[in-house]
Amino acid sequence: MTNQDQTIAPPRRGVSITTINRCGAVALLCALSALSAIVTKEAMSRHEVPPLAAVSEIGGTVRPAAFVTEYDLPAPDPLAAAPEPAPAAESDSLPANAIADPTIRFFNGRPVRPARTMRMEVTGYSPDARSCGKWADGKTCSMHSVWTNASKLVAADTRLLPLGSMVSVPGYHDGEIVPVLDRGGAIKGKRLDLLYPTHKQARQWGRQFVDVVIWEYADEQPACDFRAIRDSR
Repeated sequence: MTNQDQTIAPPRRGVSITTINRCGAVALLCALSALSAIVTKEAMSRHEVPPLAAVSEIGGTVRPAAFVTEYDLPAPDPLAAAPEPAPAAESDSLPANAIADPTIRFFNGRPVRPARTMRMEVTGYSPDARSCGKWADGKTCSMHSVWTNASKLVAADTRLLPLGSMVSVPGYHDGEIVPVLDRGGAIKGKRLDLLYPTHKQARQWGRQFVDVVIWEYADEQPACDFRAIRDSR
């Protein structure tokens, strides 16, 4: 038999162990890459997406807060009242040297302090004719109503205590500060007349000698300007 007569055997079909190992390594690398991409994507999603609690209800629809824009928000109400500023503390109107003064009080919205004390003869009067005679028209000599300051005011000798002076009298108006808004022909020198709503109340006070405190403004501003004086002498 010659070489030409010999039958050529077909090659053996099989896969070597080396080829299998190479394929397995490639598959493992592909699996690891895919797993790494999934983990990275999930981590980024958790970081960027807001929690379910952070939602906003716009027009009856609940939407994540991260997707609410300025166009979704209701327009401001032009008629809504602006917030009122906080009222200034009373101490803001005091000069620096008066803030720590424990005697500071307030009258007519302004800080005042005691200036001096004067021993005075104090009586009571009423706005009717039994006390004021022909001047019983419901007005004081400063043209203020007798009901000013809830009828808590006094008459004095305006040469000693000008109109607008502030005094406090023990036993009258609970010792609160009251203004001098009236005067009378019989009130001379260290005398003071306390206004009461009725003649009976004025008589109950009677005549007393007490230490009257005269007050002055502590805000370093000029005294209040009073109306024209009507002569009641």
